[in-house]
Amino acid sequence: VQLQASGGGSVQAGASLRLSCVGVGRTLTMYTKAWFRQLPGKEREFVAAISGHGRNTLYADSVKGRFTISRDNAENTVGLQMNSLKPEDTAVYYCAASREFTLSESSYEYDNWGQGTLVTVSS
Repeated sequence: VQLQASGGGSVQAGASLRLSCVGVGRTLTMYTKAWFRQLPGKEREFVAAISGHGRNTLYADSVKGRFTISRDNAENTVGLQMNSLKPEDTAVYYCAASREFTLSESSYEYDNWGQGTLVTVSS
């Protein structure tokens, strides 16, 4: 396993959570990193992405203004701060890494995936 996600949990609507993903192995340090989420039986959905140096970010419209993606290349980690959580944010969240420099919302562009962490938001 090259990416390990953590930080999920069960919270009420309006609360905050912070997810973290650590990369094992220096080869992933400067890769584009992203978060996706998925519900059982549904397609994996893009959440946010960040460039290798952290200067560029991309967000899904559904999380813009509430979620913030960040990275610490010295620690080889990428984080997702989630504020004002809604029940529709409930999903398994996955971190992913891509060799591509262009930020992408397509899961096909990412070839390294973590194991997922469950976020449950109740109303």
